Amino acid sequence: MSRDADRVERTGYELIDAGEGRRLERFGPRVVDRPAPMATHPRMSPGSWADADLRFEPGPGWRGPIDAWTLDLSGLALELRPTESGGLGVYPEHETNVAWLAGQVRARAADRQPSVLNLFAHTGLATLAAARAGATVAHVDAARSAVAWARRNAELSDLVDHPIRWLVDDAAAFVAREARRDHRYDGIVLDPPTFGRAGTRRWRLVEELPTLLASCRAIAADDAFVLLTAHTTDITGDDLADALGGSFGSRRRRVSIEARQLVLGATSGARLELGWAVRLSP
Repeated sequence: MSRDADRVERTGYELIDAGEGRRLERFGPRVVDRPAPMATHPRMSPGSWADADLRFEPGPGWRGPIDAWTLDLSGLALELRPTESGGLGVYPEHETNVAWLAGQVRARAADRQPSVLNLFAHTGLATLAAARAGATVAHVDAARSAVAWARRNAELSDLVDHPIRWLVDDAAAFVAREARRDHRYDGIVLDPPTFGRAGTRRWRLVEELPTLLASCRAIAADDAFVLLTAHTTDITGDDLADALGGSFGSRRRRVSIEARQLVLGATSGARLELGWAVRLSP
């Protein structure tokens, strides 16, 4: 690994342009050109695309420097690495949820140290945001490499000594065990994939979501908050809000549910729609 990854670039993220099936982004010092199937409109700044340092094409893969580097996102240091699938280890559209998540943790910290469960936790943006705000966090992802990557991000963000449990596990299996242990969480964060596998069983979000949310409700404190995000065209924000309210709301428990579209605005004026975030709070 290049030692350049240890030097945090405090320059953040920028969507420069999007269109014609691609997105042009600046991650700290590097400009990246990669696919974006949802960007069907024409490009608004065609001349900017020649500035890309890195380009990804399905099949040939990456062209340009593929050593790791480090990005500052909401004051958290995240290591970026070009992956075989065209990802970099960060979903910048999730930055919009960092302040809300921290606020929910701090609202409970006066009475106790809140506990947060982060399922499908990937490289740990939500985990680090919750830990920095004062929560104990259970970080769960089925990919060992993703958990190792998240731990690296905790090191870079000076959060390695915070109370985070790093767990390589299937989300549904972990939640079921926590229910048997009668363990409760003050907050639950979920970013489930559209498709995947759970052991030998195929996973499809539109089919699995109601069961997953019902299981999470069983381990949620009475005043728990929930952040649910999804990146599939098969489910709308209203669908997610209805599913979340159906599992966590009741006549005895009034909750506030807010659905927000995950949209990145480009400096060119383009918009990139990337799914939905639904926030539930008491």
